[in-house]
Amino acid sequence: MLDLLQEYARKFDVAVHAYVLLPNHLHLLVTPQVATGLPQMLQAMGRRYVRYFNDAQNRTGTLWDGRYRSTVLQPNLYLLPCMVYMDLNPVRADLAATAADYAWSSHGHYIGRRVDRLVTPHAQFWGLGNTPFAREAAYAEQIQAGISIGQQLALTDATLKGWALGDAGFLQDLQKMTPRRLSKSQAGRPPRVVAKE
Repeated sequence: MLDLLQEYARKFDVAVHAYVLLPNHLHLLVTPQVATGLPQMLQAMGRRYVRYFNDAQNRTGTLWDGRYRSTVLQPNLYLLPCMVYMDLNPVRADLAATAADYAWSSHGHYIGRRVDRLVTPHAQFWGLGNTPFAREAAYAEQIQAGISIGQQLALTDATLKGWALGDAGFLQDLQKMTPRRLSKSQAGRPPRVVAKE
């Protein structure tokens, strides 16, 4: 899976900032350089992996449980919390005692335990310190601190429902680029406007 991810991320010009492979799903934090990069990468990777998996397991049919889910997030507010959320997912799922104990994620790269050629650190990570050691220590501290329940729920909700995640200005600027609704609106009909004489 990781070899395919690296191959197709390069082919379709998608920077992979963080990843976590879990038994029944995959988390990716990426920046596509072109609008079609992410869907093309995931489609190509999925086709090849399903063929490989089916051959290895002597099975046929689909492997994925539907289409992938994604969201756009404001990097300066949510990129590092998203990385922490992802790295702590194996801990929440009782697959590892600590994020550092889980081998199938980019966490080891960010704390200096190994070099992962798949990973392209985002500018937000570079801003954690002036030296590799300072950045690794600062990120390890963020993992130790975790994220708030509010951040966790916001990241989960935005991803599952496809809403963009950011402050009002970020959402407003993003909305100018697309006719698609980017955030949850109030339930029900809009209020009725009554003209007064």
